[in-house]
Amino acid sequence: MTDSNRPPLPHDFMPQVPSFDVSSDSVQHGGTLPDEHVYAAGNTSPQLRWSGFPEGTKSFAVTCYDPDAPTGSGFWHWVLFDIPAGVTELPAGAGNGKGLPAGAVHARNDYGTNDFGGAAPPPGDGPHRYVFTVYAVDVETLGLDGTVSPAYVGFNLRFHALARASLIAEYENPPQ
Repeated sequence: MTDSNRPPLPHDFMPQVPSFDVSSDSVQHGGTLPDEHVYAAGNTSPQLRWSGFPEGTKSFAVTCYDPDAPTGSGFWHWVLFDIPAGVTELPAGAGNGKGLPAGAVHARNDYGTNDFGGAAPPPGDGPHRYVFTVYAVDVETLGLDGTVSPAYVGFNLRFHALARASLIAEYENPPQ
């Protein structure tokens, strides 16, 4: 889904790491983000599952980022880290507290809340990409708390990611 006329994807400038498998019962890679994951509709985080991550993975992190947001720096919709290594699936709604694994920490998103905030592109702004990424991490905890910014979590993941896998869907708010 990379297009030279669109902003870069969040991992374009990060170190290369291996990939693994991530899938969802509620979001199709390359598809349209369903309404239940839109801020003004359901505002529910999607179900995600992953497999094939490297040996030595001690925890996971999950993010959702919109590189097409008209901010100059994109928009972080979800930042969850310190997910225990034995967890390989998040149910729909985990980003809103439903079935959140013990020990997992939400950083604040760009809405200013510590949870999942759904898609909300400006009307008529064209389709926005929502990049859901699962990181396999080499430490059990990043040693951070929920007050940190998404950028600071990303800084730490840059040095602790063993691998990452992404699922990208689009959503567009029609002109009003």
